[in-house]
Amino acid sequence: MSSDGPSAEAGSLPEGVQRVARALQDHGHPHSPVMLDDAARTAQQAADALGIALGQIAKSIIFRRKSDDAAVLVITSGDRRVDEKKVDALVGKTGRADADFVKARTGYSIGGVSPVAHAQPPVTLIDRELFRFDEIWAAAGHPHGVFKLRPQDLERLTGAPVADVVQQAQGS
Repeated sequence: MSSDGPSAEAGSLPEGVQRVARALQDHGHPHSPVMLDDAARTAQQAADALGIALGQIAKSIIFRRKSDDAAVLVITSGDRRVDEKKVDALVGKTGRADADFVKARTGYSIGGVSPVAHAQPPVTLIDRELFRFDEIWAAAGHPHGVFKLRPQDLERLTGAPVADVVQQAQGS
């Protein structure tokens, strides 16, 4: 493999990260995925590695819609928990998605599910709590891969609606 510039570097990235990088590039997104030294399988690990607030991590949670077996992607703030009843009210009854379902539908393994460039386009909802922040970070198709964006970019990249999909924060 030649080492003449960014294309060669991109070629050394894991396949899922390359897929995310291409999707971001196709949408004119200004930030490419970066690889962290340590895995960021949890929102807390990612926040610690990036030196940012837990809430700035955009977690991609996959559910399985019972009526048609569709993947439902909920992109939520790292410091919040998804309220499945709120999600069900918006998209229909859902259930847990196991690792095989997640990999088959998204093309990503749990711990690296990106909000973009899925194998099969999911039904997507964006947590309005992400809009508390000017800058957020999302998984880029691999447990070590992340990319920077603004909450508004999530709307543009996914075409998904912003909704109230989380449990009430303690003390609010």
